[in-house]
Amino acid sequence: MGTRFAGTDGVSLEAAKWARILWDHRHVSYWYGGKLDTDPDISMLVPHAYFGHSDIQWINNRCFGQVTRDPEVTRRILALAEHLKRTLYDFTRKFDIEIMVVQNALTIPMNIPLGVAIAMFVAETGFPTIAHHHDFYWERDRFSVNACGDLLRMAFPCTLPSIQHVTINSEAQRALSHRRGVSSILVPNVLEFEVEPEGVDDYNSDFREQIGISKDDVLFLQPTRVVPRKGIEHAISLIGALRDPRCKLVISHESGDEGNEYLHALQEMADREGVELLYIPDRIGEERGTNERGEKVYLLGDAYAHADVITYPSLYEGFGNALIEAFYYRKPALVNRYSIFVSDIEPRGFDVVTMNGYLTREVINKVQRVINDPEYREEMVETNYSLGKRYYSYAVLRRKIRTLVTNYTGMDDM
Repeated sequence: MGTRFAGTDGVSLEAAKWARILWDHRHVSYWYGGKLDTDPDISMLVPHAYFGHSDIQWINNRCFGQVTRDPEVTRRILALAEHLKRTLYDFTRKFDIEIMVVQNALTIPMNIPLGVAIAMFVAETGFPTIAHHHDFYWERDRFSVNACGDLLRMAFPCTLPSIQHVTINSEAQRALSHRRGVSSILVPNVLEFEVEPEGVDDYNSDFREQIGISKDDVLFLQPTRVVPRKGIEHAISLIGALRDPRCKLVISHESGDEGNEYLHALQEMADREGVELLYIPDRIGEERGTNERGEKVYLLGDAYAHADVITYPSLYEGFGNALIEAFYYRKPALVNRYSIFVSDIEPRGFDVVTMNGYLTREVINKVQRVINDPEYREEMVETNYSLGKRYYSYAVLRRKIRTLVTNYTGMDDM
C-alpha cells in the first residue's frame, strides 16, 4: 500500500519488483493507493490516499513552512485519517491480506492523514507490516519547518512491535536507529541482472536519427529528472571541456517537479559553452508508440542501448537507480561522489569515473579515454555488470524478502 502506484517513479518501480518476487513464490499481491495503474481486480483505489488530492494539498500547505497549526487543520487531518483507517479495514478484509507492505507512506509526509491512518490501524490490529522506507522527511529541506512535528513523530515512521522496517541505504539505516531507536533491514534497489538487457533492435535502431544525433556522435545520456540536485550543470561543463563537436548531451526525463527554472538555466549554460543539449522527455515513455505529434516514442532502455556514456553528477541521491541501470546496460558512467555512493556503492569495487563536486583535468582525461579506448571501456562495463549481478540483482531481493516474510510466518520457505 502507498499513496501512488502508477508511472515510473522510484517507489512504484521498486514496489512492482517486490510484487514480482512474491508472485514467483506463488503469493498474490493486492494494491491499495490513491492513484493506481494496477489491475482493478486486485486493487483498491481510495482517492484520499493520493498526495495530489486537493484535500491533502490543502493540509500540506498549512502544515509545512510554518510553525503553528490551525485547529481546523487538525480536525481535518484526524477526520481524513479516520476515513482512511476504515478503508484499510475494508481492504485487508476484502482481500484477506496476511502481510501489509507499506511503500513510503510511513516515511515521507506527502499524505499526513494516510500515515496517521496506517499507524492507528496497525496499533489497533497488530497487523504484520513491512514498512519500506525510501525517503525520510528529515532528508528533505522542505519539511524541516513544519507545524506537525507531533504527527511526524507518531507516524513517519510509526514504530510498533508488529512493524518491520526496511531502509534502502546504510545512512538511512543509521539515521532511523538514531532518531527512532529501531533497527531495520537494508534492502538496496535492484534490477533483474539475471536477464540480459535488450540491445539495439528493429524498433529502436533509428533512435539516434529520430532525435537528431548521427551514428558518429558521442551520446552522453543524463537519465534523470531535471531537478537541481542532479547536478546536470557538471555534465554540460564536462562536454564543453572535451571540446569535441561529436559529443552531445541527451536528457531523457522531464523537468517540472520543482519548476522549470533549472532547465532554462541549463539550456542557457549549454548555449554559452557551445554544448548541444537535447531534451527529449516526450520521446521516452513507459511503452513504445507515438506521441501527440505522431513521433516515435522509445523506452528508456532504448536510450541506454544507444548511449556511449552515462552522466550522473548528482549532489544527493537516496540510492542511485540510474547508476545501477548504467551497470545493467553495460555503459560507462561519470559519477559525482554523492554520500550514498561513497558509503554503499563505491566500496563494492565498481569501476566508474568519479568527481568530487567539481571537474578536474584528470576527470576529463578519464572520460576521453572511455570514449577513445574500446578495450578499457569493455573491461570497465563487464566488471560493473558482474558486480551488479552480485549485489543488486533480483536474487539479492529474493533473499531479503524471504527473511522478512519468515520473521512473520516462522517457515523456512517463503
